[in-house]
Amino acid sequence: MKIDYKETTSDLLSRINIHDQYGSRNIDQWMLDILQLKKGMKFLDVACGAGKQCFSFYEYLKGECDITGVDVSDDLLKKAQEESKKKGYRIEFQTLDFNKPFNLNEGLFDLVSCCFAIYYSEDILFTIKEMHRVLKPGGRLFTTGPMPENKSIFYEIIEKATGKPIPPMPGSSRYASGIFQSIKDTFNNVRLEIFENPLTFLESEPFLEYTRASLSEDRKLWKDFFSEKEGFNTIMEKIKQVANQIIEHDGKIIMTKVVGGILATK
Repeated sequence: MKIDYKETTSDLLSRINIHDQYGSRNIDQWMLDILQLKKGMKFLDVACGAGKQCFSFYEYLKGECDITGVDVSDDLLKKAQEESKKKGYRIEFQTLDFNKPFNLNEGLFDLVSCCFAIYYSEDILFTIKEMHRVLKPGGRLFTTGPMPENKSIFYEIIEKATGKPIPPMPGSSRYASGIFQSIKDTFNNVRLEIFENPLTFLESEPFLEYTRASLSEDRKLWKDFFSEKEGFNTIMEKIKQVANQIIEHDGKIIMTKVVGGILATK
């Protein structure tokens, strides 16, 4: 299934910053607790974006590891390379489209990670098999993605503001079902871990900033949600009105991120 999707650097970093500022739990620490990384491990971070997960692994192991981050976006890779150089980290970043055969030999890595991205694959089973191929025997795959109940208030506000049904999201609509099953069919000892992180907004603006980054016309998933008559700014104004009503009535908006972590062994 081809998904017309494009993530921009500004949208991605905006949402990451909001998670960090308004969330009550640290998802990086949750991942590290699950993975129990060891020094000397060799990592591949698929769809690494601006390098957030690569940096987390590198810092946790104090640089005593071998990390390669790959992504299809030159813009995000450039950001990752710049940040890595600034920090003085030894991390390799290179271009890779996970819809195509990986230009990597089999059996290279102890861990392949793919955080908040695998559900954009055109052929999930193909991508999973390529991840399996490049892992060492006994190596592990770790992916994260939204569960069906993820940030339900976010969608409720948009639906109330617009009167339109929410288009199916490629992550929450199939991560815990079809994607989980494809991993179970390919790997051994597969388990699903759950992470919940309530984001508390005492005023509407940070919630609206998050919404702009999610609904931005650069994010092609929402392209059918807007009409020529009712464009992006009009939609955002309606969402603002509903968000302000909730803040006025309840004193806050609590948007809970519900994330699944799939850990599988080759």
